Amino acid sequence: MEMKYDHIMVRFGELSTKGKNKKDFIFRLGDNIRNALKEYKSLTYQVRMDHIYIKLNDENPETVIERLKDVSGIYSFSLVIKTDTDIENLKNVVLDLLLKENKKTFKMRAKRADKLYPIISDDINRIIAGHVLKNSEYKVDVHNPDVLVSITIRNDAAYIYTSDIVGAGGYPLGVGGKALMMMSGGIDSPVASYLLMKRGVAIECVHFAAPPYTNAAVIDKIKDLCKELNRYQAKIKVHVVPFTKLQEDIYKYSNESYAITIMRRMMYRISERLAKKYKCLALANGESIGQVASQTLVSMDVINAVTNMPVIRPLAIFDKTDIIKISKKINTYAISIRPYEDCCTIFAPKNPKTMPKLEEVEAFEEKWDYESEINDCISNAETIVVTSENEDNLKNYL
Repeated sequence: MEMKYDHIMVRFGELSTKGKNKKDFIFRLGDNIRNALKEYKSLTYQVRMDHIYIKLNDENPETVIERLKDVSGIYSFSLVIKTDTDIENLKNVVLDLLLKENKKTFKMRAKRADKLYPIISDDINRIIAGHVLKNSEYKVDVHNPDVLVSITIRNDAAYIYTSDIVGAGGYPLGVGGKALMMMSGGIDSPVASYLLMKRGVAIECVHFAAPPYTNAAVIDKIKDLCKELNRYQAKIKVHVVPFTKLQEDIYKYSNESYAITIMRRMMYRISERLAKKYKCLALANGESIGQVASQTLVSMDVINAVTNMPVIRPLAIFDKTDIIKISKKINTYAISIRPYEDCCTIFAPKNPKTMPKLEEVEAFEEKWDYESEINDCISNAETIVVTSENEDNLKNYL
């Protein structure tokens, strides 16, 4: 009798702590998995409170596995054989599986989830191991086996597997609502986006463009970054804000050393209004404490004073080397370092204030009618939608 892996068993991990909300989280994860695997037409799904089971129906398991690795909310998953619980059947299935593995040592690990099953876990291990030892060259190694054979006995079937594949972790995308990510095009904001989505928060993006000072290729860069992030969220809206006039007036009416502080305050004002317009619950960005002048705690405090919305900074305590490491992992690094600068870098002053004073900032801002310019920025913003083939992913919460 020849058996093959015919299911994937998905484990939730952190979702098990969610109490009364667990059911909603699991159903959301089930929807997200279906959408992530939409191109695999033959797959069928069974969503339970303990695991999600995906029946392969002859789909290529390797490509399905690679896609599953990007779905947040999954702790781990395994290729499994679903089979009858009869002990004679289990003996033969495990023997066949180990003979195909072609290793030297093994260990059995049975779990009797169905407590009505007539054989206890230790006896399941002993009976099956004895059958393998009698009919193969395998030896038992309880400390460091070449193959760990796990069997879970449930009331409907037995599930047999030999490996655990680590998932993305975190929460299912969308359970945490939606945030507006300030997307610059540099290394940090795409990484912050990835970490935010991993915690179950969907994103829309805002990008501040200042033509002719910024190159039009920056927009292509933003699109390409979002295309990489489509692996985690299949539909991302980018609101491109024309920022040139406002940026010129910042330099016209303020001291150059305060320009970056005032520029960030204007960005926060615009972002807050866009966030409310598009029903985002928070602002988010790629700021890391002390990385540049506008990211000292004093600067953050002065800049943050213009908004009452929560501002999420996933990278606040990350070192740059750690941020770069993640950016390479999610394939955004090579795009981020393309030589097309955004308005923050092009207009960066030579000697920016690292400890700006709020009263001085407000005095500069009183010199002109920036509110009308903010309104113009919002009115003239254009929205780009970047999607993957599975763009239904966010149908319930975008």
